[in-house]
Amino acid sequence: MAVRKTAVKAAPASAAKVVSKRASGAVGKTAAKSVAKPAVAKPAVAKPAVAKPAATKPAATKPAATKAASTKQPATPDAAPSRPASGARANDAHIRVGIGGWTFAPWRGLFYPEDLTQKRELEYASRQLTTIEINGTFYGSQKPESFAKWHDETPDDFVFSLKAPRFATHRRVLAEAGESIERFLASGVLELKEKLGPINWQFAPTKQFDEPDFDAFLSLLPKHAGGRALRHAVEVRHESFRDEAFVELARKHGVAIVIAGDSRYLQIADVTAPFVYARIMGTLDVFEHGYADDALDLWTGRMRAWASGDQPAGLDTVAKQVAGKSPRDVFLYVISGYKERNPAAGIALLERLKKR
Repeated sequence: MAVRKTAVKAAPASAAKVVSKRASGAVGKTAAKSVAKPAVAKPAVAKPAVAKPAATKPAATKPAATKAASTKQPATPDAAPSRPASGARANDAHIRVGIGGWTFAPWRGLFYPEDLTQKRELEYASRQLTTIEINGTFYGSQKPESFAKWHDETPDDFVFSLKAPRFATHRRVLAEAGESIERFLASGVLELKEKLGPINWQFAPTKQFDEPDFDAFLSLLPKHAGGRALRHAVEVRHESFRDEAFVELARKHGVAIVIAGDSRYLQIADVTAPFVYARIMGTLDVFEHGYADDALDLWTGRMRAWASGDQPAGLDTVAKQVAGKSPRDVFLYVISGYKERNPAAGIALLERLKKR
């Protein structure tokens, strides 16, 4: 199978010391790792051997080490790709890391092997990462058959998050979103069954905080549907939400505030629910894994802190931290930035979570 050479742009000398601090406070090393050119092995011509009566012990072979994003990964046409990563655990909490969606042409030959058919991309991605945020639901309804198919193509312990429809969040009066919310939950999302994770209700950057109206909206979000518990997160982007009243509303309703990391968007890192939902957006093309090693280490430490019930340092909060230290599930998605590197960043984070 042909191997695509992945070109990595060299970081300019002026950038050798600093990668701009984002909202999260993470600073990356700017020296990009060089990507080794894979050697092409010459096929060996085996001579036919005469079988001996005595059984011979096969020689053990050493697997070759590979980098997460520097070379393409082979696909086995008739078998499901193996899964190197699983949901990391901290005490009784799961830490899951993923990307937004799975259909992106530049990932073919970089993240996806060149000979992998497009219809098997979800199957492959779900065995490299532990969660995926479905974006298509933000723009329109999906068929119940699609949700059922996605459920069946992914491993047993895989979890999807969903972006809720913009028709519910991009409106003047949020208290009037009840019908849109009901229609979305009845559209087939429950076909994901036990793989249905948090629902992200994303608001426009121009949407301002109106306490009574937002309270009414959060009251419309059901805690259960079809016999399944639902988890909700709200992603707000207007500066007016930097208000203790907003944080208290989210806590009252048990709804998570989406934490924007390495982003131009508003960051509110107050934990308001039994789980954490973070979206980091700082990948760069100069790093093989999208982030410098120290930035990957920083986010790994933050995920572990959240999972254990702590509040990581270096993130913007608005209200006082609530007393108590209960384990929390963590969902972190590598979004936007230099999107070609996002899968590699997710895999690198999962590899770090495996280490102690």
